[in-house]
Amino acid sequence: MPQITVDYSERLADGFDRPAFARDLHTAVVEIAAAKQPACKTRFRRTEDVVVGPETEGHALVHVHVAMLPGRSDETKARLTETVLELLRQYVKPAEGVRLHASAEVRDLDASYRKFEE
Repeated sequence: MPQITVDYSERLADGFDRPAFARDLHTAVVEIAAAKQPACKTRFRRTEDVVVGPETEGHALVHVHVAMLPGRSDETKARLTETVLELLRQYVKPAEGVRLHASAEVRDLDASYRKFEE
């Protein structure tokens, strides 16, 4: 916990500083949501195809999904979501002529969530 998943368009690969984004996002999660730094886990998933409305060209997407154990207020989640978007503005630089669509969501993990480490 927290489990962070970042889906991003393949065309952003060269303009997205993923390690720096994850580092600063982990720091924000600790400061804003009282998580523990070693518990922050981020995975990046590159997506090949993007369609926005009727257009298949000229767009790139990034969506950050942060899932945490329950107990954070709606205000805390909203603050963290806004911080994620600020970090995306800082660390994602789309190529010329590419319109970036960025979004983020912070939600509670389901009660069925379990984990183990070895």
